[in-house]
Amino acid sequence: MATTSTPNETGTPDGAGAPSGGLLDRYFRITERGSSLARELRGGLVTFVTMAYIVVLNPLIIGTQADGTGAFLGGGDAPALAKVAAATALVAGTMTILMGVVANYPLALATGLGLNAFVTFGIAKLPDMTWADAMGLVVIEGLIILVLVLTGFREAVFRAVPVQLKTAISVGIGLFIAIIGFVDAGFVRRTGTGPVPVELGVGGFLAGWPTVVFVVGLLLIAVLLARRVKAAILIGIVVATLLAILVEAVAGIGPSTADGKNPTGWGLNVPVWPDKVVETPNFDLIGEFSLLGSFSAIGAVTAILLIFTLLLADFFDTMGTMVAIGAEADLLDEEGTPPNTERILVVDSLAAAAGGAAAVSSNTSYIESAAGVGEGARTGLASVVTGLLFLLATVFAPLVAIVPYEAATPALVVVGFLMMTQVKGIDWDDIEIALPAFLTIVLMPFTYSITAGIGAGFVSFVVLKAVRGKAREVHPLTWVAAVLFVIYFAIDPIKALLGVS
Repeated sequence: MATTSTPNETGTPDGAGAPSGGLLDRYFRITERGSSLARELRGGLVTFVTMAYIVVLNPLIIGTQADGTGAFLGGGDAPALAKVAAATALVAGTMTILMGVVANYPLALATGLGLNAFVTFGIAKLPDMTWADAMGLVVIEGLIILVLVLTGFREAVFRAVPVQLKTAISVGIGLFIAIIGFVDAGFVRRTGTGPVPVELGVGGFLAGWPTVVFVVGLLLIAVLLARRVKAAILIGIVVATLLAILVEAVAGIGPSTADGKNPTGWGLNVPVWPDKVVETPNFDLIGEFSLLGSFSAIGAVTAILLIFTLLLADFFDTMGTMVAIGAEADLLDEEGTPPNTERILVVDSLAAAAGGAAAVSSNTSYIESAAGVGEGARTGLASVVTGLLFLLATVFAPLVAIVPYEAATPALVVVGFLMMTQVKGIDWDDIEIALPAFLTIVLMPFTYSITAGIGAGFVSFVVLKAVRGKAREVHPLTWVAAVLFVIYFAIDPIKALLGVS
C-alpha cells in the first residue's frame, strides 16, 4: 500500500511506513507513487521508442556539416555519422540512468534538438571555429548552469514562477510536441511559398502510405486509450512500425528527399528490417573539445555572448519540461514543484556539460518522456530502463533505425492532448495571468521554441503587473528572469551595438 511518508534528500524511504515491496520498490518508491514494476518497465520502453530518433537525427544535424575550418565532426574531411550516433546514444543512456538513480524522476535526457542546430549553424560554422571549439563552449555553459544549481539560484528562479504560469508552460509544451508529431509525420507540412506557412499533407491533401501509417497509429492509440488499455501507446507504436515494414516491403516507397522528388516517402527512417542487427560502436569522439579555443578563434566578447545564448535556452527549457512531466505524472506539490527538484537540475546541468565533452552537443531533458508517463511511469526506474536501452542502442543501432517517424509520432500527438487538458487550471478571467499564459502556450508551437514561449510569458507577466501598479507582487527573481529574456530576445541588436558579428 502507498504511504504518506515524504521523500528524504536521497529519494529513498524514511523507514517506518515505507512500501513493503522489494529493493527496487523501496528505493524508487514505486508503490508509494501508485505505480508498478510493469508500468515502469513499459513506460521506460515507450519513452525510449519515442525519442530513439535522436540517435539517427543528431548525426544528420551535427555530423553532416563542416566547421569554420572545413572539417567535419571528428576532424575528418567526410562525415563520421557512426561515431556521432554511438556517442549520442552513450551520453543519453548514461545521463538518463543518472537521472533515474539520483533524482528518482521519470525524465530522460539526450542531445537537445534546436540546441544542436544552434551549435552547428550558429557556432561551429563561424570563421576559424572548429567543432572542438564549439563543444568547448557547450561544456562551459553546462558548468555555469551547474554552479547556478548548486548555489540554489536556478531552483529559486523556478520557485518564483507563478503556479498558473507553470501550468501554461506545461500546456504550451503539450501543443509543441503535438505539432512536432504532426510535422515529423508529414501530416502537416511547410509550404515554402505563399502567405500560408503550413498546410495539410501535400498541397493541402493527405497523400502517401506513410501518412496512412501515422493515421492508423494515432487512431489505434486513441481507441486503446478510450478502452483504458494499459499499454496503449506502446501497442500503437509497435503495430504502426510493423505496418510500416509491411507497407515498405510491398510498395517500396523509399525515403522522402530534400529535393522534393518523393514528398510522400518515409521521414527519417525507411522501415526495413536490417541485414545486420549488431555493430561495434566507436566512441572516439569522447573528449574532442577545446575548453578555451573559441576565445582565440572568435574573440572573448563573441564567445561570451554565445555562451549566454546557450545558457538561457538550456536554463529554462528543462524547467518547463520537468514541470510538464510532473504535472502529467501527478508528482507536483501545491506550488507546482516536482520532488527532488535540485537533483533533477543537477543531473540536467551535468548532462549539458557531458554532451559537450563527448562532442555531441548539449544534452537536456526530453519532453518525449511524457509518452512514458502516459504509459504509467512515475519513478526513476523508468529512466533507468530508458537509459539502458540507449546504451544497448550503441550496439544495436540498426534496430533503432527500424521505427520511422510515422510510427513513433502518433504517441507525441496523443501525449500533447493529455497535457493540453491542464489548461483548465488557468484563470482566463484575470488578464494579468491569462495573457502571459496565452503567449506562453501559443508561442511554443508557433516559434518551435520552448524558450521563446517561456520568455514571452515572463516578460508580459512582469509588464502587466507593473502597469497595473502591482510591481511589488512580482518576485525579484522573476524580474531578473524577465530582464534576461529581454536581453535574450534582443541578442542580435546587442551584438550589433557592440560591433560583434
